[in-house]
This record gives sequence, C-alpha cells and structure tokens, in this order.
Amino acid sequence: MGASTLLKVEGLESCYGRIQALKGINLEVRRGETVALIGANGAGKTTFLRVVSGVQPIRAGRIHFDGEDISALRADKRMRRGICQSPEGRQVFGPLSIEDNLRLGGYTQPKSQVAGDLEAMFRLFPILKEKRGLPAGTLSGGQQQMLAIGRALMGRPRLLLLDEPSMGLAPLLVEEVFHVIKTLKAEGMTILLVEQNAFAALSIADRGYVLETGAVTLTGTGEELRHNEQVRAAYLGM
Repeated sequence: MGASTLLKVEGLESCYGRIQALKGINLEVRRGETVALIGANGAGKTTFLRVVSGVQPIRAGRIHFDGEDISALRADKRMRRGICQSPEGRQVFGPLSIEDNLRLGGYTQPKSQVAGDLEAMFRLFPILKEKRGLPAGTLSGGQQQMLAIGRALMGRPRLLLLDEPSMGLAPLLVEEVFHVIKTLKAEGMTILLVEQNAFAALSIADRGYVLETGAVTLTGTGEELRHNEQVRAAYLGM
C-alpha cells in the first residue's frame, strides 16, 4: 500500500440474505483524490459505501484505511477515524433545527472546535445560515442535500463518502451541489462519490470505477471513462 493511498479495498464481498451484492471488488482512493463510482441502479454502489462506512457487514475481503485494517471495525469507530458519509436520500432529522443537525455531525469532535466548524459550514452554504433556527424538514430537497453534506463535513472527514448527492434534484441544483464538491476537492479533501449522474461525476473525478451487478467492469481516469464508448453508450446516453 503506497503512502499516498488512503483507502484500499481488496476482494470485497457482501451479501443481502442469499443475494451476493458485491463480488470481489478491488478499489483504491489516494489522498486528495476524488474517485467516482458509477453504475446503474442496483449495481451495488450504495452497498459498497455502506460496507466502507461499516453499517453493512462483509463476507470476504479486506478494507484498509490509512494503513490500518478496519474490516472488523464498528461504524462509529470508523467515523472517529474520519470516514464520514452523506447518505442517499438526504436523511436529515426533520424536526431538529438546521444548526442542531449540523452539530450532530460533529458529535465525535472536540467541543472546542464545533463553533468554528459551524461557521465554516455557514460560509460554504449561506442558505443554511439564513435558516439555521428552522426545522430541517422545512428545507427544499436541494437545501436538505446541502445540509446532509454539511453534516458529514462537521465530522472533519479524512474521507468523505457522498451517496447520490444529485438524486432527484433539478438541473440547476445539481450544478450547485457539484460546485460544492469542486470547492471541497480544491481544498484537498479526499472524496468517494457514488453518483447516477455519470457525466457530472466523471467530469470532476480524478479516477472512476464502473460497477455492474456487484463487480468492477472498468476503471480509468475520469477523462478516459467519459470518452469510453461503452460508458458513453450505457451511462451517458451518447
């Protein structure tokens, strides 16, 4: 494992009941890289993120994070090591205020830095600052997506897992979400992005992996995959 590798996954298998959802996946994410995982619905993308964050058990294979084997580590311990996920479907706590949702994201962090981190989130997402006292459930879909990402960032991620951040959003909001991801990337954050919008994902990714029915079928730079005939036909509608 090279010094620049932050996440290394080898021979990863995972099941839902009798269904094998992941079939021997090898993947790595280097420090400061944005890596996109693309594939059709049901290809295993979300399962893969659940396995990395520790909420879905593995049947075989290994997960190394920053040189440590974390395959058997509980989800909360992984979060403390800096693996933070913004889940699919914008799972925010509706009745709680926006500010409290963000504070929840920072619960593993020293209290002394939470106020500063909150201010940083409000700079990144001005709309959340404006509405900080309102229940999260009153936000629009796009705003809830910003909140879900902000909450993950409050955990001071060393690896940010983004699950379908553009799902169900209007094109203009998709652009806004990707602008935020680009900003984080420019700041040197390491990002693993699972995304149905293959074109947008590959446009900002350093490297990408194509997942089909639980197996990696193609890998390359974002640029290579964007110009790959198979990818263009299957995912880019070209």
